[in-house]
Amino acid sequence: MAVDKVQGRLRVVATPIGNLGDVSPRARQALESADIIVAEDTRHTLALLAALGLSRPLLSLHAHNETRRVASILARLSAGETIALVSDAGTPLLSDPGYELVRAAAEAHVPIEAIPGPSAITTALASAGLPVNRFCFEGFLPAKDRERRSHLAQLASEPRTLVFFEAPHRIAATLADLATEFGATRRAAVARELTKAHETIYRGSLEELAETALREENFRRGEITLIVQGAAAHSRAVDRALLRRAVDLLARELPPGRAAAIASQLTGASRAEAYELITHHAGGKKPVE
Repeated sequence: MAVDKVQGRLRVVATPIGNLGDVSPRARQALESADIIVAEDTRHTLALLAALGLSRPLLSLHAHNETRRVASILARLSAGETIALVSDAGTPLLSDPGYELVRAAAEAHVPIEAIPGPSAITTALASAGLPVNRFCFEGFLPAKDRERRSHLAQLASEPRTLVFFEAPHRIAATLADLATEFGATRRAAVARELTKAHETIYRGSLEELAETALREENFRRGEITLIVQGAAAHSRAVDRALLRRAVDLLARELPPGRAAAIASQLTGASRAEAYELITHHAGGKKPVE
């Protein structure tokens, strides 16, 4: 008599970003019933399980070992095990490991069940006071100054609200670069330590937030999610002669990003359009920042 093959299951489980009260009954049950929990940092997840009064076997899965561990995890799933995938906080895969495993499980036709819950992205958007009907998540910006400014220059005309994660020791420099590339008056919000005891949300222009980051030490502490309003559509016609004159004068005295931002505010052109004109004036090469 043939015996049906036991079907394993991968559960992608969202965990609290701070407040333990955000653990849903469904997430708790998924963790409690898992044959093994695959975790970004087993020490962090061990502490979470202890706080919840649970005890389950753990296996690490992070950026440095995910590729080589996928095959063995798939073998366990094929053998019928139920595996829970978690990150250190929030919803897995969003700037966290797990994509390779989920993709491989999907290709192997393993049932995948997402257990929704906390996310710093949606939590920050809900409290930022900025448009949320359309947004895009950019994750972490490049750590190196030049690469970060170059990336921001490409995003300056993006009309959707932008969501970033940022390290506390880089937030002041990032806000200064944003003010240069996007314009000092663009609205933004910095959400730190969301759902935790010291949760703080700073709102204002990029210039104001950059100044606050330098002035307030607590601003540069904890987990940070940065929300920036998208670029406004320019409804009036741009005076091309005025734009060219502004770019010509400003580029002589200022770095390209700053010159483009000011030219944009003076003429109504997009920041990207002004930056492109500066690049063209430099002989088709990107000017040195």
